[in-house]
Amino acid sequence: MSPETYADLPDYREYPEEEMQTRAAAYYADMNRRRTVREFSDRPVPEDVIENCIRAAATAPSGANQQPWTFVAVSDPGIKRQVRKAAEKVEQKFYAGAATQKWVKALSSLDTHASKPFLETAPYLIAIFAQQYGLAPDGSKIKHYYVQESVGIATGLLVSAIHNAGLVSLTYTPANMAFLNRVLGRPENEKPFLILVTGYPAPEAKLPDIKRKQMREVATFI
Repeated sequence: MSPETYADLPDYREYPEEEMQTRAAAYYADMNRRRTVREFSDRPVPEDVIENCIRAAATAPSGANQQPWTFVAVSDPGIKRQVRKAAEKVEQKFYAGAATQKWVKALSSLDTHASKPFLETAPYLIAIFAQQYGLAPDGSKIKHYYVQESVGIATGLLVSAIHNAGLVSLTYTPANMAFLNRVLGRPENEKPFLILVTGYPAPEAKLPDIKRKQMREVATFI
């Protein structure tokens, strides 16, 4: 790689140690308020808010800088209805026997079931696809590297961006998401990663009383 392909680090900001500590603590406190929500309001959300959240997600690092993600932001009621119908067919099979008893038991405290009304109620469904390979102009395949890791990082940034904007989200992953390619018209090189249901919480929204793990349970400093 020739030096001409390099550029200076853009807009890097270093903070005094005390300010850095304050910023880190404030960000944690804000993210600690974030909760996954399953009951949404149908209040509309400005499209440019969703667009900028996706822009933030797309700043994520990726293997070989191939940026192997596609975000499909769905607000059309008819398409959301199609997504719900297809998803509930999958969920009915899941709860009717495709899932193990241990799996169903693990989900029981979250009050999940085959009915997914939030897929129609929420103003936006952001379907995230992982590009398993790229396509050259001549139609040949371009190998992608670290696809799952790259898309996972981008999804985490999207969840954070949505929370930062004052909205809530639900990471929704039905057992089989192949229907999304058909409903949303996506090519075969794109594999559904998850649906991020996005909007305002319903005024009556309730949350399970769950606790996050303590620091000592999730991190070790050596």
